[in-house]
Amino acid sequence: MPLPKLSNRQQGFSLIEVLIALIIMSVGMLGIAGLYVQSLQAGRTSMFRHQAVALAGDVADRIRANPTAGISYTDANGADNGCVATGADCDVAGMALHDVFLWKQQAGDSLPGSAPTGGGDVTVQFDDTVVPPLYTITVSWEEPGITDLDTPPSYVVTIPVNPF
Repeated sequence: MPLPKLSNRQQGFSLIEVLIALIIMSVGMLGIAGLYVQSLQAGRTSMFRHQAVALAGDVADRIRANPTAGISYTDANGADNGCVATGADCDVAGMALHDVFLWKQQAGDSLPGSAPTGGGDVTVQFDDTVVPPLYTITVSWEEPGITDLDTPPSYVVTIPVNPF
């Protein structure tokens, strides 16, 4: 019986085709990995912004609860005078200083950065030249990848507070 005639026609994939397919797949996988890293960074930034908004809301609520403290809220460090935990009888200014101390502590614990507390920072500005007086609350923090030339991220809210 005669042997079947072998065809010169190639069947299957050549090694070059396989290598090209691998290169195309690896470029695609690198693109997917880059998108994944960016989504992680965006999620982290979103979490920090959420914490800053919540902290600014707490600051605003405490100022509204103590509306006659005025300029006392602008103190840079505040004071741990035990107004809440020990039940000490604090005056308006003492309560304001205690609030500032708590905000600085919360910002340091929940936001990244290099402020004196090790994390984010809260500052309050008081403007009594208008009626009702305005408080400008700024919560700031630092994020990885931000250079000294960039403005660090922050959340600013201005609230009017009528001191009755």
